[in-house]
Amino acid sequence: MTVYDDLVGQERVVAGLRSAADAARAALAGVGGGGMTHAWLFTGPPGSGRSVAARAFAAALQCTDAMPGCGHCAACHQVHQGTHADVEFVRPSGLSYSVKETRELVLRAASSPSGGRWQIVLFEDADRATEAAANALLKAIEEPPPRTVWLLCAPSPDDLVTTIRSRCRLVTLRTPSAGAVADVLRLRDGVDEKLAEAAARAAQGHIGRARRLATDEQARRRRGDVLTVPSRLTGLGPAVNAAAALVAAAEAEAKATTEEPNESETAAMRQALGESAKGRMPRGTAGVLKELEDRQKSRATRVKRDSLDRALLDLASYYRDVLIVQLGSGVDLVNADRGRELHEMAAKGTPEATLRRLEAIMQCRERLEANVNPLLAVEAMAMALRPS
Repeated sequence: MTVYDDLVGQERVVAGLRSAADAARAALAGVGGGGMTHAWLFTGPPGSGRSVAARAFAAALQCTDAMPGCGHCAACHQVHQGTHADVEFVRPSGLSYSVKETRELVLRAASSPSGGRWQIVLFEDADRATEAAANALLKAIEEPPPRTVWLLCAPSPDDLVTTIRSRCRLVTLRTPSAGAVADVLRLRDGVDEKLAEAAARAAQGHIGRARRLATDEQARRRRGDVLTVPSRLTGLGPAVNAAAALVAAAEAEAKATTEEPNESETAAMRQALGESAKGRMPRGTAGVLKELEDRQKSRATRVKRDSLDRALLDLASYYRDVLIVQLGSGVDLVNADRGRELHEMAAKGTPEATLRRLEAIMQCRERLEANVNPLLAVEAMAMALRPS
């Protein structure tokens, strides 16, 4: 067992990170280290394992075993659990990461490592940093302390400003095959072979999504509901209703995901600020509570948007399968269990019409990312998906 075991289908990446970890150890010993650098950018499609690779590399850098990244020493376990004193994990929970948060992060990153190795900042979704935050981050990457290492994660190098990505060593991950993902679910999670294969196909290489589909019946049910949308778009009224149902499902998931942490965060904050036994707050604390409320609202919006985006990708997989049937391609269907329905849908239209529907789904995703009202964006998409 090593820290790289969860990197599915990324043999080339693992080899590069192993080499860099060896170089880092040589640098600490003062005998070289030319293969190590202070800033890294992990990129790849959603679900390819960007943050998994970054965490594995962080563990290898802090590893105390003779082979960096052993997976069984105390340092490896602490990094894996997120409790290592010299590894800062950053994951923006809201829509963006502010310049204030970035400046505080830069100050923490400048401290010397308590363990004598590296002070590591693992920044997931670094593409969510605002322009001002990116500028603050750039200054830290340009002139880092000698033992500080930045590990940034983003879908694509183009998602970060040129000045940052030009100062980082790029690590590019690829989408693992459905077979490789199914093997992981079967061997490591004990998932039934048939269910593992179905979940891997449905997730289209997204390991986390595949695991959730394989282990969460509610997630499978929600996906099944999304895949019924095409057959329900029989007119204007049904299209509007289908759009409303998609948005309502995303809102319900966001509420279920954020309600409990919101309550515990608010309770802890009120207690820390000196809430009285009667629930009264000291003067001057309203601003702090309002800031917390704003962060929670931003997080709920992000969860809702992510939930909607997953639904749109599932919907796109349906029309992708329809297109494959229409073109007579030998490519495996993502939704093979709906084979008869897909063939019936394919017979009712043309490849050109199916492509237009796929474009409508992608345009809806872009509109949501641009903060268009979710219901309006999804309604416009539903109208475009109706049979002509």
